[in-house]
Amino acid sequence: MNLLLSTGAIVGIVIGAIALLLVIVIVCWVISARNSFVRMENQYEEAFHNIDIYLKKRYDLIPNLVETVKGYAKHESGTLESVIAARSKAQSASTPAEKIEANAELTQTMRNFNMVMERYPELKANTNFLDLQNQLKNIEYELANVRKYYNATIKQFNTKIRTFPASIIAGVMKLEKQPYFELDSAEERQNVKVSF
Repeated sequence: MNLLLSTGAIVGIVIGAIALLLVIVIVCWVISARNSFVRMENQYEEAFHNIDIYLKKRYDLIPNLVETVKGYAKHESGTLESVIAARSKAQSASTPAEKIEANAELTQTMRNFNMVMERYPELKANTNFLDLQNQLKNIEYELANVRKYYNATIKQFNTKIRTFPASIIAGVMKLEKQPYFELDSAEERQNVKVSF
């Protein structure tokens, strides 16, 4: 009888230890998943702030370009004013979705601005203008790179919040799918037609 009690006690201890170990594993996984989501949120927020840095550089450069072009293209004031208006709208955007939309508009007005600049060969020979244009090209290149990085972090985050069982923790944390920085217009997605 004494032997049965001790065997029953041992079985109870083993079952209790397994249950405790299982609870510890689940708690550790929940903590790990939550911390992973916090790291991912910080990563995509950092990526978005890096985009802001280059957008700020772009905003600061645009007035200098506009002023340089104004002397050559006085009758193109409508285009110049639209660039300034789009820049102001982009600077005042506060949410990621607003910033994405406003910067798409700014990019489109900058394309129109570039077409205006192409019409003035003497402007293209101005060294100050050429320097500003090169700075803008470099900023646009860097901006494209940080947008790619941002989109990569968003892809990773959006995938994880929808993948089971991590989606349970994401639901508890009330995490939502985040927007990508996408192409500015549908026409940019089309194949380029070259004709001679």
